[in-house]
Amino acid sequence: MSEKIHVALIMGGKSAEHEVSLQSAKNVYEALDKDKYHIILIGIDHLGAWHWLEEGDFLNHPDDPKRISLKISDRRIVISPNHPEEPFREEATGRSIGRVDVVFPVLHGPLGEDGTIQGMFKILDLPFVGAGVLGSAVGMDKDVMKRLLRDAALPVGDFVVVTQKQTVAFEAVRERLGLPLFIKPANLGSSVGIHKVHHRQEFEAALRDAFQYDNKIILEAFIPGREIECSVLGNESPIASLPGEVIPRHEFYSYEAKYIDARGADLKIPADLPEAIVQQVQDLAIRAFRTLCCEGMARVDFFLQEDHRLYINEINTIPGFTRISMYPKLWEVSGLPYSSLIDRLIELALERHERERRLSSQMKF
Repeated sequence: MSEKIHVALIMGGKSAEHEVSLQSAKNVYEALDKDKYHIILIGIDHLGAWHWLEEGDFLNHPDDPKRISLKISDRRIVISPNHPEEPFREEATGRSIGRVDVVFPVLHGPLGEDGTIQGMFKILDLPFVGAGVLGSAVGMDKDVMKRLLRDAALPVGDFVVVTQKQTVAFEAVRERLGLPLFIKPANLGSSVGIHKVHHRQEFEAALRDAFQYDNKIILEAFIPGREIECSVLGNESPIASLPGEVIPRHEFYSYEAKYIDARGADLKIPADLPEAIVQQVQDLAIRAFRTLCCEGMARVDFFLQEDHRLYINEINTIPGFTRISMYPKLWEVSGLPYSSLIDRLIELALERHERERRLSSQMKF
């Protein structure tokens, strides 16, 4: 039997999406073939400290989304760029925690999905699953993402961006975007800090809440229609899954509906769509993936109106891998089982790293 691939599975993080990350990481860990992979579990706590976790027993309340947490050990780790094959070491002893062949960051939100940790992996010369620095950064920032999609002539709804030091008048926003409208932190996901606003009182409260999570927020026109999602997989030649549909039981697809309330939404997988619309969704998903310089994986979310017009809502470069997450479910119905999907994501990470290593880092005269 060939030697196992050493995979560092990283979870948690200093983000409001910390608990979602733990749910996703639990599923990824369970799906990894233990005969094929040697798994190194690393948890980042809410304060940003890194911990070497006990394999198979690394979460408290793993089946309770409201109480799930890292089972912190005393084995805090530090990062050593001078040891590229064994970059993670115990803080107390300096001892290596083992060889790392590829990193699988199951980190949602800032400092995990926004290009910051991807830049660290690049400095360490480590292969890693998912989008690179640029694709991660623009995919995380809803403002930059929507401007790039718009400039590429891809369909997006109208939006307004506001920073902490700017004032925004309710009347002006209502005149431009209409009501209801959505207010969101620009750099967060999983529906954290998102509000659907119907009147002035909700508007002011939503602004205050969104600014708790980011210094820049985005106000979006409400687009009535069906919520359609499509998974994308690949590097230079990405492919798209069959689309699925989210039918929220809440007023919109909130954090609670996504991760806590098992009956928070109905998922139609695949979505009941005409073949022409399926092809259009897949084409737009791949075009968005390429426009935003993504690699590895992403989930592209759409609104489909009654007249069959499609609008891109957003892209998610580290989509959820929880038991009710759309990304793996869409690939399963498209013929790629969960464990095979994980294998392919690791293969794509190794392929990209090998491709980049062939590039020259020295001037040739």
